[in-house]
Amino acid sequence: MTLFWKLMNDGGPIMWLILLAAVLGMYIFFRKTFQFHREEVNVRELMKGLVNVLKRDGFVEAISLCDNTPGPAARVLTAAIMAYEQGDEDVQHAIDDSCLEEMPKLEAGLNFLGTIGFVAPLLGLLGTVLGMMKAFQTIHDIASVYLSAEQLAGSINMALITTAAGLAVAIPCYVAYNYLVERVNSISLDMEKAASEILYFFNHHQRVARQGASTAAREQR
Repeated sequence: MTLFWKLMNDGGPIMWLILLAAVLGMYIFFRKTFQFHREEVNVRELMKGLVNVLKRDGFVEAISLCDNTPGPAARVLTAAIMAYEQGDEDVQHAIDDSCLEEMPKLEAGLNFLGTIGFVAPLLGLLGTVLGMMKAFQTIHDIASVYLSAEQLAGSINMALITTAAGLAVAIPCYVAYNYLVERVNSISLDMEKAASEILYFFNHHQRVARQGASTAAREQR
C-alpha cells in the first residue's frame, strides 16, 4: 500500500486520472461480464421445450416458459410467439423490432470501455510530457552546467511512471473490450438461431395446418 501511494505521489496529478480510468474500466467489465453470464442460455434446449409446447398450441405456456428464461434470445422468442398468436403475418417484423431493442442493451458501456483503452495511454503520454517539461524547467531554474541526477530524477520518474501506468490500464481494457465484444457476438448469434428456428417451426406448422384443413374439406365432399 505504501508503494501504491508513493507511485501516485511521484506520478503527479495525471496518475489520479489514470486511476479513475482504471476503476471505471473494471466496473464496466465486471458489470457486463455478470450481465452476459446471467443472460446467456442454451438456445437448443429452450427451443426443444418451446416446440413441444407449441405443437399442442400451448401459446400461453410457451410465453410463460420464455418469460421465466433470462436473456435476449428468450425475449425475441416471446415477441415472435405473441405476434404469431395474434395472427400477425409478418412475424419477422416483430423479431426485428425485438432485436433492435435488445442489441443496445448488450452493447451499452462497451464503447466507453474501448474509449478508456484508447485514452489511457494518451494520459500516460501527457504525464510524460509534463514530466519532461518539469525536468527542463528545473534545468532552466538552476541555470548551471553541473546538474546532479537527484535534481532531475523526480521529473524523469514522473514521466516514466505515468507512461507505464497508462499502458498498464490500456492493455487490459483492450483485452476486456475484445472479450466482451466476442460475448455480444455470441449472444447475437443465439438470437439469430432462435429467430430462425421459430420462424421455421411456424412456417412448417402453418403448412401442416393447411394440409389438414384441405384433407378434411376433401373428405367432407
